[in-house]
Amino acid sequence: MRVPSPSVREAASMYGTAVAVFLVILVAALQGSAPPESPFPYRVPLDPEGILELSWNVSYVQETVHFQLLVRELKAGVLFGMSDRGELENADLVVLWTDGDSAYFGDAWSDQKGQIHLDAQQDYQLLRAQRTREGLSLLFKRPFGTCDPKDYLIEDGTVHLVYGLLEEPFQSLEAINVSSLQTGLQRVQLLKPNISIPALPSDMRTMEIRAPDVLVPGQETTYWCYITELPDGFSRHHIVMYEPIVTEGNEALVHHMEVFQCAAEFESFPHFSGPCDSKMKPERLNYCRHVLAAWALGAKAFYYPEEAGLAFGGPGSSRFLRLEVHYHNPLMIKGRRDSSGIRLYYTATLRRFDAGIMELGLVYTPVMAIPPRETAFILTGYCTDKCTQLALPPSGIHIFASQLHTHLTGRKVVTVLARDGREKEVVNRDDHYSPHFQEIRMLKKVVSVHPGDVLITSCTYNTGDRKLATVGGFGILEEMCVNYVHYYPLTQLELCKSAVDPGFLQKYFHLVNRFNSEEVCTCPQASVPEQFASVPWNSFNRQVLKALYSFAPISMHCNKSSAVRFQGEWNLQPLPEIISKLEEPTRHCPASQGQSPAGPTMVSIGRGKG
Repeated sequence: MRVPSPSVREAASMYGTAVAVFLVILVAALQGSAPPESPFPYRVPLDPEGILELSWNVSYVQETVHFQLLVRELKAGVLFGMSDRGELENADLVVLWTDGDSAYFGDAWSDQKGQIHLDAQQDYQLLRAQRTREGLSLLFKRPFGTCDPKDYLIEDGTVHLVYGLLEEPFQSLEAINVSSLQTGLQRVQLLKPNISIPALPSDMRTMEIRAPDVLVPGQETTYWCYITELPDGFSRHHIVMYEPIVTEGNEALVHHMEVFQCAAEFESFPHFSGPCDSKMKPERLNYCRHVLAAWALGAKAFYYPEEAGLAFGGPGSSRFLRLEVHYHNPLMIKGRRDSSGIRLYYTATLRRFDAGIMELGLVYTPVMAIPPRETAFILTGYCTDKCTQLALPPSGIHIFASQLHTHLTGRKVVTVLARDGREKEVVNRDDHYSPHFQEIRMLKKVVSVHPGDVLITSCTYNTGDRKLATVGGFGILEEMCVNYVHYYPLTQLELCKSAVDPGFLQKYFHLVNRFNSEEVCTCPQASVPEQFASVPWNSFNRQVLKALYSFAPISMHCNKSSAVRFQGEWNLQPLPEIISKLEEPTRHCPASQGQSPAGPTMVSIGRGKG
């Protein structure tokens, strides 16, 4: 059964005048179950002009994502999909296209040259298409994993979504090359945790930390800093949740936002509102680094567990807060004003536990470095059993959220919990991590850490475009490897990180000198970054550095919030012995989808009354 199509002349007329079209889907031709009854709780604009908007929901029972794609100005079609880092080449795609007469919806993929091909296994299933007052709405679904080598595996962590707009008909799908299209990418966390909303206190109040009617600069990237303060005499409270406030119309401009509390040792901070990299920014603002809230595009409200809250206000707590807003403005829009920010929900009725934030990973030091021209170099930081045995309470702590952090060359981050020499569970993992998309993520399952446990944080870096070694440090061109874990009950332990012992690194430089004609200065006046800069990066020197990091003793930073280490010997510590590692999860292939179409779904083009 097929609804009659218009003539080729009618179709050509519609496209020639760029009149928007909508689709009437043949319900009888579609196969697959109806989508879940629940609404689509997650939504992001895909393109900066707001033509494409994606909403989705997740079924962990069915291991399926349902997508709803709104196309506000459809011309000749659209493509949508996913790829490893947001490239349009080697991407897993679904395409809606027309040849000027008939229209089609199909599962596709692009090769390394950007040429599009129909996928032999049609795993995207179109469920419904309808015209709304806003535009054309496409509803389709796809399993997390398909075991199709051309498909992207949807997993926890960041997903790079890609899109393209087709402005003219194509005689076949294979005639489309992504290089000729208007394309882009958007980063989201597709697999949101299915967490029930905890009960909220009856005396809950709100506080909005918002940008003060900022005139957004007409440049692609701006980080805007704004200093505000709590009311005089603001007593100790618990933050129990927070949510974003995005100025209407700026949904595609506001990329992410964070609220920091300033250091309590300073009585006052100068008021400031301007770009964070401005030369006019007061130096003291660099001491506003204690995260109270963080939001990124696609995230919803953040809830603390019912038994815990994040303390702010009162004695020993600074009244000053710093809001940081990242504006992503690739169209260089000028004249746009913004008052986005974060709404804090707090209570004066303190909960049973204070929540805390602990830093895991690597110390900010140049002794940890990545050679140039590396595509997947791994550095690992440890929170050792000796530190957790000394610093954690007998009942342990409970991690409920995590924020991963590297600088520009970070590609993957993972933290694993080990007990008695055996890796037990993953705390947080992002195999498609992007330094341009960082948010506090609630964990699907609370992870309990007991005294004597080990927390291992590994970061994978790509320095393929760099000519010199990238050393650890605070600078944006230096690197970090951090997991800020959110936990309760609060302890004195604020930082549990490591770095290779500096003495063993000097032995590495001496060894390089013995086996290479070029000299690395090992004199006292040479800094570690200077020494790394003079290393000739042949395969031997690369492999020896990698080996050094895998066996050399470490310097442990088992630090209190005062930045003082817990009492004990923390230098020349052995690496934790891990005798059993977690196995990689087995990919689950969904049952054969006998009802799935063997090829693309044919769609008819017609005019409606709106």
